[in-house]
Amino acid sequence: MEITPSDDDTIDRRIAQRLRALRAERNWSLDDLARLSGVSRATLSRLENAAVSPTASVLGKLCVAYGLPMSRLMHMVEEDFAPLVPRATQPLWTDPGVGFRRRSVSPPAQALSGEVLECELDAGVHITYDASPRPGLEHHLLLLEGQLQITVDGHSHDLRPGDCLRYQLFGPSAFMTPAHSAARYLLFIV
Repeated sequence: MEITPSDDDTIDRRIAQRLRALRAERNWSLDDLARLSGVSRATLSRLENAAVSPTASVLGKLCVAYGLPMSRLMHMVEEDFAPLVPRATQPLWTDPGVGFRRRSVSPPAQALSGEVLECELDAGVHITYDASPRPGLEHHLLLLEGQLQITVDGHSHDLRPGDCLRYQLFGPSAFMTPAHSAARYLLFIV
């Protein structure tokens, strides 16, 4: 689903409300959250007041501080789940500056344990994540096309089409495509 400007405004307001509620649930001040997330107090205030749209990087840092995968945060601001998720309604998020596209094929839901993402990385992309949003988060990654190198807990894995990498995420991770090959994969998160 491509997000139109009016949808974007609405989702920004819902994200702002949810971020404010998450901080309140933990009884954290803006200074507490700034220290835990590495995001400035001023930026946090603007996000919680929907004065600015959050970037993927900032949301990622906040998700680590709150111990949630980003998809769970996004679910908290989206509608209830439906059993059938037609491709035309699957939320698509892109980071054109990096060359990353992420489609939520089976979005997270309160009543369901897992979710499925379809991801595409352009050739020559290197994405690192400093920490797991929740220690022990279970991933099953199935490479559909291209080549992909994934580093988890200091161990690198070179994947070819049809390979499945299964792991629990406790620390940093990295995803890298070679200069000559993009990658498309499914990521099952439990």
